[in-house]
Amino acid sequence: MADWDDLKVFLAVARGESLSRAGRVLKLDAATVGRRVARLEEAMGARLFTRSPQGYVLTDEGARLVAPAEAIEAQMARAAEALAGPAEGISGQVRIGAPDGAANYLLPQVVARIVAANPGLEVQIVALPRVFSLTRREADMVIAVSKPEQGRVIATKITDYRLSLAASDAYLGSAPPLGSLADLSAHRVIGYIPDMIFDRELDYLADLGVEQPPVASNSVSVQLNLIRQGAGVGVVHDFALPAAPGVRRVLTRDFGLTRAFHLIRHADDRRVPRIERFAEVLVAGLKTEVARLEAQSQEG
Repeated sequence: MADWDDLKVFLAVARGESLSRAGRVLKLDAATVGRRVARLEEAMGARLFTRSPQGYVLTDEGARLVAPAEAIEAQMARAAEALAGPAEGISGQVRIGAPDGAANYLLPQVVARIVAANPGLEVQIVALPRVFSLTRREADMVIAVSKPEQGRVIATKITDYRLSLAASDAYLGSAPPLGSLADLSAHRVIGYIPDMIFDRELDYLADLGVEQPPVASNSVSVQLNLIRQGAGVGVVHDFALPAAPGVRRVLTRDFGLTRAFHLIRHADDRRVPRIERFAEVLVAGLKTEVARLEAQSQEG
C-alpha cells in the first residue's frame, strides 16, 4: 500500500516529467526521487512511468493514478490548514500564472497589497505569454483571457478590460497624419508575432486587417516599449498606459476592443481554504486595479 510521501513524489515527477525537476520542487536529490518512485511502483504492483532520454512519461496505469493522488493531495492540504486552526490571514505559498500584460501592469501592485496584509503568505508570479497547465501543477491558479473548454477546472470571470490603438507623442510628431483607420496603411504597426499568438483573443490586429505587422514581439511589455521608443502604432491595454508616459491613445472613436480576464483553478482546490481565500482577494484586487488604471488612462 502506498503512503502519502511516495504519492507526493509521484505527482512531482508526473508534473515535471523529470527526476531532477521533481527533486528541485521537493528539495530531494534525483537518486532519492528515483528510489521513491521505484518503491511506489513496487507497492502498487504496476509500472507508473516510461523512462526515456527525454524524461519520465506516465504509463496508462500512472495516468489513472493522477486523479486519486491529487484528491489525496487536496485532502492533506485541507487537513494541514485545519490543524493550524483559524488564521488571522492567508499563509503558505501560492503560484500564479499570467500573461505578461497582467503580470507586469496589474499583479505587482495587487499582490503587494495582499502580502502586506498577510505576512505569512508567499506569492510567486510566473509571467509567460503562453497557456499554463494546471494538471501538471505549473501554477495554483492562472489568469487567462479565454475560458478553458475542457478539464476539471473552476473558471471565475475577474473583469472586462479595454484595449486601444496608441502611439508615442514623439512618433506622432514626425509621422504621417493619423486621422482615420484608413491612414494606418502609411504607418508602421506593432503587434504579436503571428505564429506565436497562443490565444485567439490576443489576435488584436485581425480587426484591422493587419496579418503581418512589420515590428512584432510575443510580449505585451516589449510591444509597449517599442511604441514608447517611437517604432510605430500598436494595440495596448488601457490599464498599461499610466506606466508609459509619452504614449497616448489614438483613433479612439474608430477603434477599441474589450476582452475579459478569468481566474482558472483546479477543481480539487475549491475545498482548500488557503486557495479559496487568496482567489477571493485576488479577484477583488484585480477588478479594482483595472478600473482605477483605465480611468487614469482616459484622463490622460
